Amino acid sequence: MQTTRIAIVGAGLAGLYAAYSLEKRGIKDYVLLEAREILGGRIAGNDGFDLGPAWFWPAFQADMAQLVDELELETFQQFETGDMLLERSPNQPPERTRGYVNSPPSMRIAGGMYSLIDALYRRIDSARVVTGQAVRHLRLSEPRVELVSENANGETFSHFAEHVLLAMPPRLVESQLTFSPALPNELARNWRETDTWMAPHAKYIAVFDRPFWRDQGLSGEARSAVGPMVEIHDASTLEGKAALFGFLGVPADVRRRVSEEEIITACRKQFVRLFGSQAENPEAEFIKDWAKEIYTATDTDQRSSGDHPMPALSPNSGAWANRVTGIGSEWSREFTGYLAGAIDAVNRGLESF
Repeated sequence: MQTTRIAIVGAGLAGLYAAYSLEKRGIKDYVLLEAREILGGRIAGNDGFDLGPAWFWPAFQADMAQLVDELELETFQQFETGDMLLERSPNQPPERTRGYVNSPPSMRIAGGMYSLIDALYRRIDSARVVTGQAVRHLRLSEPRVELVSENANGETFSHFAEHVLLAMPPRLVESQLTFSPALPNELARNWRETDTWMAPHAKYIAVFDRPFWRDQGLSGEARSAVGPMVEIHDASTLEGKAALFGFLGVPADVRRRVSEEEIITACRKQFVRLFGSQAENPEAEFIKDWAKEIYTATDTDQRSSGDHPMPALSPNSGAWANRVTGIGSEWSREFTGYLAGAIDAVNRGLESF
């Protein structure tokens, strides 16, 4: 049995930033529990390429920009120079049109977004971070809350805390955690109906020896009504590694019936249709299907509408009032689902600490 003042459930951006913020306030009596063996949650990367979120917008996401500066992370602008391609029909060749440049610009972090996770982890007490333990139950055990977690071998552990910060999507909390006593029905329904950002999506990345599309005056950006990818961007790194990535438009329940190899082959063929034969033999390929991640998506997310309603932050009455607080990105007022949303939600959740 371990006793602490605060328990944080989930070591994605929200959970790690919460730990970082608590330590800055002089609060070091906490534990951070993560179900996966690795940190990051929905921030994931491979060789510096982002398999989850890739951008932030410092021009209007001030708190996120301040954190990136505080952590001394190098940033660079998303490449958008040149024309974009439109694929309207399988019976028509791709149409070349003037590219769209974001204003303010979309910014990326050198080394990939996982650099943000690494930087936060290096600045907190690593002894307070426990990976490979999935929290299953929260029980009121006055004067504290008992958190019962389980590892991959089925062994259970108990942590006791005065307050629990839920750095998870609301729907995942409602689906995977049991509360004793039960949460108020209206709150449970509210959390259950809040879609989880990224949960129904999949992302494909192809790495090349050079960004050959730029030689053609193309930005690497494309939109397609043919698929399987519906939105495509240049994913080249600041370090000079060339790549393209796309979001799949194939619904999650359909993807489950197709092998990963078939999806990768279809994506590669689409890049050839759009960018020519030089896209035929990438040096490497990555695919991430977030709908298959049990610590991100639920069965309900397979049919997600993509809406992001504002969930209740915590119970305002009853046994769980002042005991649990949601701090995942979906709890953000302004940037629901975005990286900046995690920062905003944590700042809201820690207002009383």
